[in-house]
Amino acid sequence: VQLQASGGGLVQAGGSLRLSCTASGGTLGTYGIGWFRQAPGLERTFVAAISTRGDNIRYADAVKGRLTISKDNVNTVDLQMTNLKPDDTGVYYCAATRLVVAVTDRAYEFWGRGTQVTVSS
Repeated sequence: VQLQASGGGLVQAGGSLRLSCTASGGTLGTYGIGWFRQAPGLERTFVAAISTRGDNIRYADAVKGRLTISKDNVNTVDLQMTNLKPDDTGVYYCAATRLVVAVTDRAYEFWGRGTQVTVSS
């Protein structure tokens, strides 16, 4: 399966963005999907994940209450981002795992090209 992240952009602190992870060459219905962020000069970190059936959701502590991951259909997983902070800046990647759900990047086999999110103060 090939993944593509989209929806990034430049937003002021306190603003919102909605990222989408779209699949081609397969569907997302049998994969756990995760979102990861890589800030400049830093390692990639976990943001959110949703299980194959959408009934098991995990968030990084830093984003709880501000970001919402959802599996809208068999080909798309969205990440609604609200009350954005400058620390949310980075390239956001979506990834797919054959596990039900996972919070470590090593568990993910398929990665899409990222989308840049920049939050200005």
